[in-house]
Amino acid sequence: MKHGKKYVDNSKLIDKSKVYDTNEALALCVKTSTAKFDETVEVHIKLGVDSRHADQQVRGAIVLPNGTGKNVRVLAICKGDNVKLAQEAGAEFVGAEEFTTKIQSEGWMDFDVLITTPDMMGLVGRLGKVLGPRGLMPNPKAGTVTPDIAKAVKDAKAGKIEYRLDKTNIIHCPIGKASFGVEKLQENFDTLLGAVIKAKPAAAKGQYIKSCAVASTMGPSVRINPAKFGA
Repeated sequence: MKHGKKYVDNSKLIDKSKVYDTNEALALCVKTSTAKFDETVEVHIKLGVDSRHADQQVRGAIVLPNGTGKNVRVLAICKGDNVKLAQEAGAEFVGAEEFTTKIQSEGWMDFDVLITTPDMMGLVGRLGKVLGPRGLMPNPKAGTVTPDIAKAVKDAKAGKIEYRLDKTNIIHCPIGKASFGVEKLQENFDTLLGAVIKAKPAAAKGQYIKSCAVASTMGPSVRINPAKFGA
């Protein structure tokens, strides 16, 4: 893959043979974020588990202390008193059948998170084929299927992120924007990593965190020393 001059110049600032301490890696990540827009900083964590086994799944959700820097558009599928609660909590779109029909028939996807109550899962479940591949299907583990819809909406707006393994046993997660600076990114990183370590399956054997790296949207990847995490 051919990279532009900026990427090539920024790559020269990083020693590819080295694993850095988190603080140093994040500082390099911010320094090499030179695009004209505020780049997102992502963490990539490879785990020593096998996601093909149900007892080695790693999945959950946390609210980052400094948010993600992204304006999150929330769709709340609910009825009755929950409609007003979801609206007051800040959900952009609130309703029931009118939105599930819109998604099914028009392919409407102008939202980032879908939150629903357990009694509405019969309706939302029909959207599995559409929402699943996009990672938008509500899930109790992620806190997006809950009787407390107001709290779920507020958490989503505050910077709640979901972490889960992909097919190659890697977790990819945003931890904020380059403009946050190292200190805020470090706080978000520590919160995410703490949650991933806490979620270690009992069936996982050997080294849990195999490797870890951070990168901004357009910047080169910086490897972090996994030995520091003691997992």
